[in-house]
Parts: sequence; structure tokens; C-alpha cells
Amino acid sequence: MKRLLSYIYPITKTINSTYSGPLEITWFNGKKHLNSKNANYSYGSLQRILKFGLEKIDLSKINSVLVLGMGGGSVIETLREDFNYTKHIDAVEIDPIIIAIANTEFAIFESKTLSVHCVDAFDFIKTNKKKFDVIIVDLFIDLTVPNKVLSTEFWDNVIGSKSSKGSIIFNASVGDLKNNTINSLTNYIKAKVYKVDIHKNVNNTNTIIIASGL
Repeated sequence: MKRLLSYIYPITKTINSTYSGPLEITWFNGKKHLNSKNANYSYGSLQRILKFGLEKIDLSKINSVLVLGMGGGSVIETLREDFNYTKHIDAVEIDPIIIAIANTEFAIFESKTLSVHCVDAFDFIKTNKKKFDVIIVDLFIDLTVPNKVLSTEFWDNVIGSKSSKGSIIFNASVGDLKNNTINSLTNYIKAKVYKVDIHKNVNNTNTIIIASGL
């Protein structure tokens, strides 16, 4: 019933999160979305933005994926349904409320091919010993990338967790790359990997950075 009514008007319920503040689960035009106060967290524009990044990678050669910032799990849905990716995914999400929402509202369950880690991505990547073929970095609090995610320490650990032929998809910012910190970080990543492509105004909003190959 909610799905049908959402074609007439949005239907929203709010859940409070310690990390992200009020989170809205909204039915709109027959689809459920997860939003923070100012941003889409899953199953809306964010899903289209990360799909754009995944389209730049040959997933047929990929055996492992790490998602830093799972949100409601829309990128997992995209991998499974749009790219027929059936191999293992490790997903990291700091917020237990969001993990519960991913489970109850969007049917994102742990399985033999999905491990969900409730931990700060900064801490996870610092201690991680596994190599991943694709690492997706999508770490926002509302519209802001946390400062420690922009640190060279964090990116040294991300690059160190990438397999030799692997790729990194970084949802770097909302809007143009005008922030000096992000510009400096982009140059730092370029110096560490073989190839870096910057895609601005993806879905008319975000900047996506794709780094691949050592």
C-alpha cells in the first residue's frame, strides 16, 4: 500500500541516529530511500553516483570488494542486481542504527558472500590485513566527508589494502573540487597509484575519483 500511495505523495518515517542525526526512510514514486537531513544516504542519487563509478571497472575480474560506508546498502544491491556480482563483499558501517535499517528496511543481511563490520572505517582500514580488488570509499556525515577520511594516514591504509591490480572508487565531495584539502589529497593519491581519473558533477552533484593499478 505504501508503495502505491508514494506515487501520490511521499511517505516518511524518521529514526534518530547518534552519528547522523535524524534519518528519514521515505517511500517516493514506488521506491524506498534513506536520507539524512540534507543528503541521500542510499537508494536515490547516491546509488546512481556509485553505479557510475562501478561502470568504469571490469567487475568480471573482481573477486573481492570492500565498501567503506555501507549506509542502507544500495551499492550492494547495485553490485548484485546491476552487475551480477556474486562474490564476497565486506561492508563497513560505523552506525548500528543504519545497519539495522539496512537489514529491516532494505533486506541487506549478512551471508556467506556479505560480511558487515560495525566499526569506524578509519580503524578498520588501519588494522586490515586483507587485499581487496575494489575498495569503495563513501564516507559522509550528512554532506561532509570527515577530516580523518581526508588524511594521508587513512589513504596510505586504503592504498595498502588494494590488490596490485585493484581499483578504488572514492565519492570525494558534493560539488566541485574546490577544497584545498581534497585537491592535495587527489595529488597524493596520484603519486601513489598508476592511474587516477577525476569525474566531476556526477549526477550533477558529486565528484568521483577512481584510482587503479600500482
